[in-house]
Amino acid sequence: MTIRPIIRFPDPRLRLKAEPILAIDEEIRTLARDLTETMRTAPGIGITAPHVGVLRRLVVIQLETDPEPHISINPEIVWASPEMIRHVEGSVSMPGVTDELERSARVRVKYRDLDGMDREEAAEGLMAVCLQHEIDQLDGIFWIDRLSKLRRDRLIKRFEKLQRIRT
Repeated sequence: MTIRPIIRFPDPRLRLKAEPILAIDEEIRTLARDLTETMRTAPGIGITAPHVGVLRRLVVIQLETDPEPHISINPEIVWASPEMIRHVEGSVSMPGVTDELERSARVRVKYRDLDGMDREEAAEGLMAVCLQHEIDQLDGIFWIDRLSKLRRDRLIKRFEKLQRIRT
């Protein structure tokens, strides 16, 4: 396993749409392992291939209660509840800043697993939020794009200040 460098905001690649994965081969399995290790090191609870500069539709999520990472290839939300929840979100590509977003409380997602099997699962709460967040990233929607312009501008200024302090 290799820890890959994470692309940092405002890299324009974070706003590009990822391409579907057509064949699940050793390259994709290696990418999934690398993403898992990169996410844990970041640290984070979710990461996509675009976060490391690979424009492919691959997501890894591992909540604290999950014994193993949840790996989704070509994930797609097929249903989202009208009920909404608010949750604090952030990104491995924008470390040190978070903000609260509103998303569907429950979703149903179809995807392929690493064995190439088609799956469909329901998720609620934090897992539903994570899936929506990471699938947005695959679609080139960076999480701060869901904030109002005022909140987004404030968050970007806070992030830029943190970056100056760290260098």
